[in-house]
Amino acid sequence: MEKWDLLNRVFSFLLVFFFSFNCINGESPYRFLTWNVTYGDIYPLGAKQQGILINGQFPGPPIEAVTNDNLIISVFNSLDEPFLISWNGIQQRRNSWQDGVYGTNCPIPPGQNFTYVLQVKDQIGSYFYFPSLAFHKAAGGFGGIRIDSRPLIPVPFPSPAGDYTILAGDWYKMNHTDLRAILDGGHDLPFPDGLLINGRRSNGFTFTVEQGRTYRFRISNVGLSTSINFRIQGHKMLLVEVEGDHTLQNTYSSLDIHLGQSYSVLVTADQPPQDYYMVVSTRFTSQVLTATSVLHYSNSAGSVSGPPPGGPTIQIDFSLNQARSIRQNLTASGPRPNPQGSYHYGLINTTRTIRLMNSAPIINGKQRYAVNSVSFIPADTPLKLADYFKISGVFSLGSIPDNPTGWWCLSPYFCHGC
Repeated sequence: MEKWDLLNRVFSFLLVFFFSFNCINGESPYRFLTWNVTYGDIYPLGAKQQGILINGQFPGPPIEAVTNDNLIISVFNSLDEPFLISWNGIQQRRNSWQDGVYGTNCPIPPGQNFTYVLQVKDQIGSYFYFPSLAFHKAAGGFGGIRIDSRPLIPVPFPSPAGDYTILAGDWYKMNHTDLRAILDGGHDLPFPDGLLINGRRSNGFTFTVEQGRTYRFRISNVGLSTSINFRIQGHKMLLVEVEGDHTLQNTYSSLDIHLGQSYSVLVTADQPPQDYYMVVSTRFTSQVLTATSVLHYSNSAGSVSGPPPGGPTIQIDFSLNQARSIRQNLTASGPRPNPQGSYHYGLINTTRTIRLMNSAPIINGKQRYAVNSVSFIPADTPLKLADYFKISGVFSLGSIPDNPTGWWCLSPYFCHGC
């Protein structure tokens, strides 16, 4: 009897240990997506164009995830040229070779597929994805990314009644291959033909709200060449997050959003029940382009009326003052409540200072961009593979100087996001 009692105790202990071990080491959830990238007819500015669609959609399908989720995205390239997707703002911790740019990934050949394996490790916030090769972004292929906090992680504002994504930016009627040829010929891009909001021209998109409730709007500038200003007629915006960081909650009447940036604001429907303009307009341009959408109260007593509200145009100080006003909320929890370690910045010795300056020189007769006078040229072997397998002659460390120079060179070096 004592023998069986001992065996039962041992078995119970092992069972508890086994389940405890698996709970501790359990993986985060997986989300599986399958995308087919094709050409298709789109009419963003009224005239038919050849666009790049993902699963037949322009813009592409949104990605909705929770902190630490694993994203398995199988991309089939049905175009007639190589294709890559980059995930703007995703930190790619432990998997930087999935970044989707020339240098970390081989392009997906026509008729082939590639499966991205991403983990949004320790991240929250608002981002977007876009094609990174051959000026494909000028034809579409972009979409929103939303990463929510895990349920037990406190967020420094009440849950909104709704959550909307706004993808805004400049747009051209020309085919992306024609725009690419202009740059390859050593010329600047022409002035954009218009602005889009979620792939549509003025008043082509409506956001419905209920009076008295608060909504979250995630706004990204997905354009090619132009900064924009965003505003909502008669409403204030409370800034709460910028690309994964909760911010001090300042109130703005309008926000400048530069290329590649994503801002997240709370808007309370506290005005008389009617429809209101949501406006984006170009910044720092001689000609001001404008596009509008509609903020529609569910009990609206009237449609939008009057001209859309104006915003800043060429005032640089407005944008600089806005940038200076944005501060990270250091008292708010981020993706997790227990950050691993802390950094005592005052105790860190500065051993190297790097000054970066961008430029747009003509190199070998072609318009190119450079950082400290060094411009990227594609290598036959992706840089991450060359680094991992220690293949010599593909790139050289230290090819970018610590300070701006007056000369330029070509190098298989890429600084993504600069």
